[in-house]
Amino acid sequence: MSKLINMQNASKWRYGTSVISILLMCVALFFITTKGFNWGLDFTGGVVSEIQVSPKITSSELSPLLEGGLGQKVSVVAGEGQGRWIIRYSMPENAQENTSSIETLLLPLHGETQVLNTSIVGPQVGQDLANQGGLALLVCLLCIMAYLSIRFEWRLALGSLVALLHDVVFVLGFFALSQMEFNLTVLAAILAILGYSLNDSIIIADRIRELLRIKPNVATADINNQAIAATFIRTMITSGTTLLTVSALWLLGGAPLEGFSIAMFIGIVTGTWSSIAVGTSLPELLGLKPEHYQVVTISDTP
Repeated sequence: MSKLINMQNASKWRYGTSVISILLMCVALFFITTKGFNWGLDFTGGVVSEIQVSPKITSSELSPLLEGGLGQKVSVVAGEGQGRWIIRYSMPENAQENTSSIETLLLPLHGETQVLNTSIVGPQVGQDLANQGGLALLVCLLCIMAYLSIRFEWRLALGSLVALLHDVVFVLGFFALSQMEFNLTVLAAILAILGYSLNDSIIIADRIRELLRIKPNVATADINNQAIAATFIRTMITSGTTLLTVSALWLLGGAPLEGFSIAMFIGIVTGTWSSIAVGTSLPELLGLKPEHYQVVTISDTP
């Protein structure tokens, strides 16, 4: 690996991966604008019911009966305890018939079907959640922009900000392409990705700033490569251990945590990539130089 990537060709790798990132971002934006998202019941409103059936009955037996009777896609997720299932579907025309209709639809199954509880999320509540979620994302980005503008020179700050947007667009593009359900847990994952990617970007940007100050005669491209080399092991260890945790959630967390864990997995991978490639190449392209971080001596002469 050291022969494949070294200080002599590190810049080529950064530039090449940055171009790939731009192309993939364009593809992600295309899917976001053309396909949109498969909004979950958290945003669209709908019905969530918990039922108790025979432990021998599986989701493959429940789904066809429910989808055929309700005439729509129905999410069937295993609940706590044997034979318990959580059913999610869009609001039917007559919400008062939820409990009886489910029991009627599942009559062909062996054994008694019991509806334990049913909750309804109205469209207005779903719209409020969507608005609040979008507002939370906007406030988070504005706070990050304010922090970066204070902490770094604008070229370095812009590189870190674009790297953050890069990660969010990748995750949103995946959910638009796959049409996986986009719910509040996915939105929470996106907010977590912003914080995680920001941490990676700041570590590398801090190192670049230090090297620009102590090595004013070194080219910016070499400074960036040295900063990446100095933080590479730390970045890989942090990202690797976090990916192990997220992978465990993905494999063992079940359907309720699937969207969250997939979004986090993609965000961590792209966040590591963007911090190294996009976050360093863009400031260099914008003309970042050592003199931007040199201390200016103020004369005492009036």
